[in-house]
Amino acid sequence: MTESKTKAKLVDVARQLFARMGIENTTMNDIALASKKGRRTLYTYFKSKDDVYMAVVESELELLLDTMKQVSEKDISPDEKIIEMIYTRLDAIKEVVYRNGTLRANFFRDIWRVEKARKRFDEKELVLFRNVLREGMEQGVFQIDDVDLTTQLVHYCVKGIELPYIRGSIGANLTDEELNKYVVNIVFGALRRKGATQQS
Repeated sequence: MTESKTKAKLVDVARQLFARMGIENTTMNDIALASKKGRRTLYTYFKSKDDVYMAVVESELELLLDTMKQVSEKDISPDEKIIEMIYTRLDAIKEVVYRNGTLRANFFRDIWRVEKARKRFDEKELVLFRNVLREGMEQGVFQIDDVDLTTQLVHYCVKGIELPYIRGSIGANLTDEELNKYVVNIVFGALRRKGATQQS
């Protein structure tokens, strides 16, 4: 097994153990035994359980980024694309949190530690949003004075609704159509679509 495959297997085994037993109740020895790789191999890749946990978070975020990239490459209009990217992001993070069982509690309790791991993800996500906004400008769908600032605004609007969305305190009593309307309003409030000022 190659080095990258070995590391990926260790991370996947750790994710399953963390989800089932909780991070506090999982030891490095548990991960080594469950992966059938041994403690020496585990410590070759990770110095501590905290390192393993951060690797689990980063691997989940990489999967999310790949999914968002697929949406950004779809042959649909830029305004539809950016909305789909936002829903993909919100739903994927919600799924990660719920799928990983006891990791859910850690996600909320250790949100700032998770945020550190998300810094690289955020930078890559900003590139995806920026590319779609530029595409929308080129096609005449968006009228944007400052693409970088607008990218930051859209990104932070989405981050702002992420935790309430995961917890169900946003959209819990709304139909999909109503929730979609709110998300569209949030995004296009930051975007200022071409022609929106003439209609209002």
